[in-house]
Amino acid sequence: MSNADKRSQFWSLYLTRFAEGFGFVTLLVLLPTYINTLDPQATTVLGVTVSAGLIIGMYTTGYTLAQTAAVIPLAWAGDRFDKRTVLLVVLALGAGVYALFPLVDSSGSFIAIRALQGLVVTGASLMTLSLVGQIADVGTRADKIGKANAASFAASIVGSLSAGVVYDMVGFGPVFTAITGMMVLAWVVTWSFLDDDETRIEGFPFSDLAVNRKILTITSFRVQYSFAVTMVRTWIPIYAGTSMLAGGLAVGATAVAITVTAEKGTNMVGQLFTGRLSDGYGRSLFVFAGGGAYGLIALAIPFAPAIGGLLGADVTLPFLGDLPPAYLPLVALSGLLGVADSFREPASMALFADEGTDEGGIASSFGIRELVWRPGSVAGPLIAGWLMVEVSMDAVFYVGGAFAITGVLALLAILAHDHGREALTTW
Repeated sequence: MSNADKRSQFWSLYLTRFAEGFGFVTLLVLLPTYINTLDPQATTVLGVTVSAGLIIGMYTTGYTLAQTAAVIPLAWAGDRFDKRTVLLVVLALGAGVYALFPLVDSSGSFIAIRALQGLVVTGASLMTLSLVGQIADVGTRADKIGKANAASFAASIVGSLSAGVVYDMVGFGPVFTAITGMMVLAWVVTWSFLDDDETRIEGFPFSDLAVNRKILTITSFRVQYSFAVTMVRTWIPIYAGTSMLAGGLAVGATAVAITVTAEKGTNMVGQLFTGRLSDGYGRSLFVFAGGGAYGLIALAIPFAPAIGGLLGADVTLPFLGDLPPAYLPLVALSGLLGVADSFREPASMALFADEGTDEGGIASSFGIRELVWRPGSVAGPLIAGWLMVEVSMDAVFYVGGAFAITGVLALLAILAHDHGREALTTW
């Protein structure tokens, strides 16, 4: 394959990552708006009372449960058949799913359509990352994966800013028209420029990869870190946008979008460089440093009001209006979270790509990566929703930060046991 052919294929995959990120972040930004609009109340199902906090948690958990169910069949299909065909089917489904969101009129319908969105996001992510890792040369995988992630974060920035502004001006409909158009464009470009995938893996690669030593080691960290990121990343915009009675800052949709954009922007810029660095200096050190820093920053979020009070950060800005003292420190801390995660993410993904390529079954390797994220992404929002309603908003960030710290300590302990003093520079 010529370098020109590789470049065109990488760019088609980067566009797909852009479309996927655009849709995902739009729903993240508008989540507090949906909470306020749909006003979830406690309800009784088969004699069991479901609290408002758990219903709020299901807004995210319904999405992640669908992702969990989709991982194994999609990853198996990607290894067994043509990843390009699987990707095209997922993108076509995505265009239809995003066209349904303006029809939401209840918590039940929102949770159901979010579940379909979870299937689309999982399929697009698995196939694009698998193809990037497969096409890239061995010593460039983290760099190419970092650039693919940067495309997703660029979409997150555009999507979060445009979602907040467009919603404030004209409501939900035009926002989802734009996302549907993105999915259609990604389908056309993928069909036009991406070559057929001729690799075929017989059998069930999950069984061998599930006992791979390196994958088990990184899993010890990732399963705990999934709680941290899902809780913290999801609840920063909720903290910013929900009412003060619920423990939030009650800022508008555009201001909420800025809190999300701060994290996505720093993560995007960082991954343009950190992937290449981890290709040269090893993976585990970047995972440890990035994950540990993420936990420490998350623990600092509850102190945003105190920091803002000391700095006199209650200001009035154009388009954003009057802002509480905690808002600007929250934006800064969100940006620091992006910096921290930019060190971890491409290094972690490259580890799974390396092992999947060596053992046969790169889509299955990324599928395992997705599966070990599911305990936190499914249970994390339920825990956070309960903490938000029954304890406090601050408790969400304390618990989320603690999960990141215990995750990196577990990773360090296993590496030290296996490799001694050189643990963090071994791989």
